[in-house]
Amino acid sequence: MKKTYRDEWRVMVTLKPRRPADLGLTGLDDLAEFVAPSGPITVAVLPRRLGNFGFLSVSDSLASRDVEGDYRRRCDEIAAELRQRPQVDEVTVTCTETHTCSHCRLRWEVLTADEAADDSTNQDEHSVEGEPVCCVEAIAEFRTEHSIPQLAEAGEAA
Repeated sequence: MKKTYRDEWRVMVTLKPRRPADLGLTGLDDLAEFVAPSGPITVAVLPRRLGNFGFLSVSDSLASRDVEGDYRRRCDEIAAELRQRPQVDEVTVTCTETHTCSHCRLRWEVLTADEAADDSTNQDEHSVEGEPVCCVEAIAEFRTEHSIPQLAEAGEAA
């Protein structure tokens, strides 16, 4: 079974500055001139770690029973605040997803339609698109769920 882990949560913000103050550049009017960028600027806003309490730092799993959900809520809160700013053009909450096999813990990979049809890359004549390739247990589980004949055991006549 495929397990998905989400981490590296961030809020991607696209700014369209109209004046220097939109970038926080204030108080220099008598010393400098500013040239506005020609296009939008995109920056990543990272949420503070869940386990960072300022005076104390612990792992996220000690600070929360729902790490993924709490990071999502924290990023949504940041995004809502940023959307109210006049120089903000677009805000998107994103994260990095890692897919692994629950049986062998290797990276989750599946056969493409071309690989399933190619005898040099498929497991057997019953291989189909979407079938995992990491371990026998994942293949067996997939084939059971999709009513596909199981792999022949080693040493069996094919």
